[in-house]
Amino acid sequence: MFGRKPKSLSGVRSGSHKGPPGKRCYAIGDVHGRLDLLEGLFDAIGDHNTSRPRRQTTIVMLGDLIDRGPDSRGVIEFLRQPPDIGANLVFLKGNHEEMLLQGLSGNPDTLRKWVALGGDQCVRSYGVEPGSLLGQPAEQVESILSAHIPLEHIEFLESFSDSARFGDFLLVHAGIRPGLPLTEQSSRDLRWIRKEFLTSDVQHEFMVVHGHSVTVDIEQRDNRIGVDTGAYRSGLLTAICIEDDHTEFVQYQGAADPSFESV
Repeated sequence: MFGRKPKSLSGVRSGSHKGPPGKRCYAIGDVHGRLDLLEGLFDAIGDHNTSRPRRQTTIVMLGDLIDRGPDSRGVIEFLRQPPDIGANLVFLKGNHEEMLLQGLSGNPDTLRKWVALGGDQCVRSYGVEPGSLLGQPAEQVESILSAHIPLEHIEFLESFSDSARFGDFLLVHAGIRPGLPLTEQSSRDLRWIRKEFLTSDVQHEFMVVHGHSVTVDIEQRDNRIGVDTGAYRSGLLTAICIEDDHTEFVQYQGAADPSFESV
């Protein structure tokens, strides 16, 4: 039986990094088209939030809402008009949103790459059979997708930010370039960086919370916390809750892809 799985992680350093006084933040990892998990996690976060003293609460979506999973369209529609669980929403742009938007802005090479990297599931959720795009001129592919993906969905994705700060925490999709101040970080690194960030021991000026790089469970390091638990395959969607000097995790476990083993 699938259901809510609130989880506190032991060993979190108390007092080393803090959120703003009187505020609470939930940051949700890569959803990748799993509307079923997103709905379940929102319910779990709502219960988690109301079980605690009332505070100004924000939910940050860390990007990659679309692709790979079966219902990208449903995820976008859900988040455009989310249920009221007593929280404001902030949206960060992931590399998958970036590829789609670039592809629809006159970059056919990016559009082809996007379809091959999970965008095929996204276009299927909008009523387009991916196979029908094969062999089509790039301009025709762009025209077909523009006709099927509502303009308000594109504008919604275009409105997403690169990063968000919450006290001593920096929330981004992929990570940051170690050693560079935030003002010098490129959007590409914030959405795409992997090895240079993941293997770095550099102590950043803030704790970085990110998705993008899949791990079997939450990955907590001295300088970063990764919350992409591969929801589209594992069926496990993860959120980190930050409040004062306390950090814990709320997860929702649903059905896994049968081909999922480990990452």
